[in-house]
Amino acid sequence: MSSFVHVVDDDALFLTAIERRLKRAGYDVATYPSAQHLLDRLPAEGAAGCILLDVRIPGLSGPELQDRLGELGSTLPIVFLTGHADVPTTVRAMKAGADDFLIKPVSSEKLLHAIEKAIAHHEQIRSRTDALAVVRSRIATLTPREREVFGLVVRGKTNKQIGSALGATERTIKAHRHRVMEKTDVQTLAELVLLAERIGILNANPGDRK
Repeated sequence: MSSFVHVVDDDALFLTAIERRLKRAGYDVATYPSAQHLLDRLPAEGAAGCILLDVRIPGLSGPELQDRLGELGSTLPIVFLTGHADVPTTVRAMKAGADDFLIKPVSSEKLLHAIEKAIAHHEQIRSRTDALAVVRSRIATLTPREREVFGLVVRGKTNKQIGSALGATERTIKAHRHRVMEKTDVQTLAELVLLAERIGILNANPGDRK
């Protein structure tokens, strides 16, 4: 699947030229003359991609669009490309998570390198998100009692302590524990703890069933 570059800039001639340049490099390209145009057609994140964003555009500025996308939960990396750079804007954008900040005119080599790096970053984000979804789907198969046992096991409680807390025999807790390991597809307690950390179980109360 081709990678997608979303370009936001109010300069029509620039959009035409950059679209041609990026397509020659093998990317799928969508162009937007303003931040609102992109928000109205919010890019899907099914394919790896990035946003190439101008700073000064009508309506919402580039940095303001960056903030809005963050609020909407977008994980598409942003590469700023502008002819109007200043230190405060650059610092603000980078602190807010921009992948790069380029100044026009920029060489094709430098531009494509920044885009390649941003798309690789997005692929890493998508990979982590997919892995987390798999973990959550496994946790969802646990019964309420297995979820309670899971929460206590990863906090270092023994079968005896868990049995006492839940009013069950050690043998019953051992059976629940075995099913938890089986359903979450882990082999060791260390793996189970790591899994719990990844989905935030250790930050919640032991009885939390969310």
